[in-house]
Amino acid sequence: MKIGFCGYSYHNYAYNTSHQSRYVSYLFRLQIDGTAQVKVGGKEHPIEKGDLLIVKPNETYELYVGEQQKSGDFHLYCEGEWIDQRFRHAPTLSKIHLDDTLLDLWHHLIIEERRPLKERNSELNQYLLSALCVSLERSIDRKVSDIHRPYIITRMMRYIEEHATKQGFKVQDVADHCHLSVSRCVHLFKEHLQTTIIEYAQSIRISTAINQMKYTTMTLENIALNCGFGSYSYFHRVFKKQYNISPRAYREKM
Repeated sequence: MKIGFCGYSYHNYAYNTSHQSRYVSYLFRLQIDGTAQVKVGGKEHPIEKGDLLIVKPNETYELYVGEQQKSGDFHLYCEGEWIDQRFRHAPTLSKIHLDDTLLDLWHHLIIEERRPLKERNSELNQYLLSALCVSLERSIDRKVSDIHRPYIITRMMRYIEEHATKQGFKVQDVADHCHLSVSRCVHLFKEHLQTTIIEYAQSIRISTAINQMKYTTMTLENIALNCGFGSYSYFHRVFKKQYNISPRAYREKM
């Protein structure tokens, strides 16, 4: 895989640009602030925060930012067979969730690409590019699945995924985030996902705990606290109920 450029742009005045992708190159552009208009292959699209644009090889691309508009975006120009396999059939425009992990990956890659050539770590950049592309692919796939459920359910899921491992997480927090009563929030979540909010949160905590058991030397007590269980005894009870084995025995078998 090869990176042509990776950066951040912000326009608070009228701006326009155009280009045609080279034969094997892809342009990924994520709107993170404001609005703009683009034209890809002769078709115009209004762009707003959260819109991911993918310009494929040999497609023409034009960007317009009007006089009264402000526009901020992350962009990545790259190529490679691995990238082509994943995105050759991707939609031109997708609305994705701007989660911190994806934005941090993109920002980290931008910083690494700004370094002088002799200071760059090519291996690190390849890993960052791979992780970013997988995250973008996952966000697009998630959007397809989200079409089949109400947006409010997706909003709940994203909030739980981000906060489940924090101490003091409560169903009330999810309800407040979505401006719903607790009873309504609980009912909708169960109706559309066939699981409860707490069960979904526990699955995220368990998954996080297993990763920390595999890849760190943290004690099980610290892992329990770090993953939002509150105590090792509670972590032990939840884990054994799901896997029919204690966390300690599970870790020893890894």
